[in-house]
Amino acid sequence: MAVNCMRKGAYTYLTKPVDLNLLEDIVHQIVIHDASKTEPEGPGEAHFMNIIGQSQAMQEVFSLIRRVSKTDANILILGESGTGKELVARAIHYNSLRAAKPFIPIDCTTIPSELMESELFGYEKGAFTNANERKIGLVEMAAQGTVFLDEIGDLELNLEKKLLRFLQEKDILRVGGKERIKIDVRVLSATNVDIEEEVEKGNFRADLYYRLNVISIRIPPLRDRKEDISLIANYYLKHFCQKNNKEIRALNPEVLSLLEDYEWPGNVRELENVIERAVILCPLDHINIECLPRRLQQAGSEESQICSELNLPDMEKRIILRALDKTSWNQSQAANILGISRKQLRTKMKNHGLLE
Repeated sequence: MAVNCMRKGAYTYLTKPVDLNLLEDIVHQIVIHDASKTEPEGPGEAHFMNIIGQSQAMQEVFSLIRRVSKTDANILILGESGTGKELVARAIHYNSLRAAKPFIPIDCTTIPSELMESELFGYEKGAFTNANERKIGLVEMAAQGTVFLDEIGDLELNLEKKLLRFLQEKDILRVGGKERIKIDVRVLSATNVDIEEEVEKGNFRADLYYRLNVISIRIPPLRDRKEDISLIANYYLKHFCQKNNKEIRALNPEVLSLLEDYEWPGNVRELENVIERAVILCPLDHINIECLPRRLQQAGSEESQICSELNLPDMEKRIILRALDKTSWNQSQAANILGISRKQLRTKMKNHGLLE
């Protein structure tokens, strides 16, 4: 019944008893789906399918999403944990010709290896003990839509051959079944590991890697696009104020400065959690440093201590490097941030050994 409903256009289905948190997440996904039906903002946009970024690196990601969405090519999405790989996969799906069909995410790290085959491809009644009825697999449920294999680098080696066969032949064999079933589905995958290194070590099949990686999209870590931090932080401030019925006007300038200086090992997901925590706990109408987690406060104190120990030339060099990092080393834009001419900036860069 669930498969028939999804083939007729249902977004997804829930089993009883309904998990209200899951229901809320699904409603949020549907909102994103509806948003995908509107025209994108165009070059230089800051928001795209719930992905936020105005940096050059993210503009390139947005451009790649648009170019690959209208194809059926397998896409491999690369990036550290917390960078938003599933958001990119959803953006590809909802900009594709398959947007009205199911998008089925599968986390390869959460399904036990002994159950992965039956979860992916389903099983027939009597295939094993307690298989009292036929079960449709996740791949079959995604028919005419998209399957997203998250953290594909953690897939067990014994399943890689079966996945490769599916990608080559576009058919599946349910566990305990005798007839192969043709399935029209697009496959997107993602990993946070160095998959090429895993291939070289023999930990991941090279032929499967090349099947999955027709085109790759690499999402930069947040520390490499710090000009996006203020934009993302203010987005989540507004979002969590609405969700928690709070009236907080802004993030203090020193808070924004601290957020931009932090390295964000957990990437956008960590920033989202920091802002949510601050909104919930802050008793004021603005977010100050005391509303942030201790680790960020300590990082800010360490930065201040380092600066106090630097002499003037060292401080100038750090300021210039920060401006260059924010603009991806665009000297004209960096000079504009610093309030000096490009010629003055180049002179200072030469003095600090930043230019040959």
